[in-house]
Amino acid sequence: MERVRLYVTGPLAGALALEPARAHYLRNVLRLKPGARIAVFNAEAGEHAARIASFGKAGAVVEVEEQLRGPAVEPDLWLVFAPIKRARIDWVVEKATELGASRLVPVYTRHTMVTRVNTDRLLATAIEAAEQCERLSVPEIAAPAALEDALAGWDPGRVLLICDETGGGAPIAKVAAALPVDRPQAVLIGPEGGFAPAELDRLRSLPFVTAAGLGPRVLRADTAALAALAVVQAVMQERTGAPGPRFVSRS
Repeated sequence: MERVRLYVTGPLAGALALEPARAHYLRNVLRLKPGARIAVFNAEAGEHAARIASFGKAGAVVEVEEQLRGPAVEPDLWLVFAPIKRARIDWVVEKATELGASRLVPVYTRHTMVTRVNTDRLLATAIEAAEQCERLSVPEIAAPAALEDALAGWDPGRVLLICDETGGGAPIAKVAAALPVDRPQAVLIGPEGGFAPAELDRLRSLPFVTAAGLGPRVLRADTAALAALAVVQAVMQERTGAPGPRFVSRS
């Protein structure tokens, strides 16, 4: 059986109380009993071995044991994206977490069809993906905002790489390889209907924005998001030597 990993906030030491939903998952879904060993983790404390001490009506208690991995520096790479339909946005969050995105930022554009985003559900999806893919952190899920508001509050020190479906940018790998290695980066994906011309004009006028293309074919918004993240992270890994995701076959 693969090692069970749980994301737990706060210090990882001594006895930790788990809420009823986590206790239900361990006892009734995974069929674990007191004494079973699991792992608990977060970005600040790393990953520790733990043992289930007891189950109760109020949840469960686990005893934290030795550290398995210490905290590690992870890429500071954001995904900024226009919300899409529920099943597909969940898929984007899951895969972006696996690819190491540090922050996920939903933005409403002129052609965005989805008007509501359940950030609590997206966070739960990100936590589950982090537990399965063995990363130590969980990406932050930002509150949805209008694209113009997000740009108005943007830190100009962070490069914003927009995936331009009109063909107005050089190939993304070439663009990513030319970006400064000492600046944090973000990838922006538009809605299913593409950016409005006025939005593209506004984006291109900003000094921290760089346009890139994803090839000759028309990609769905969710495909474009993951393709762009994979390329940018691969280039970052090659240039900086930072660890990237590894492939492990699992169902």
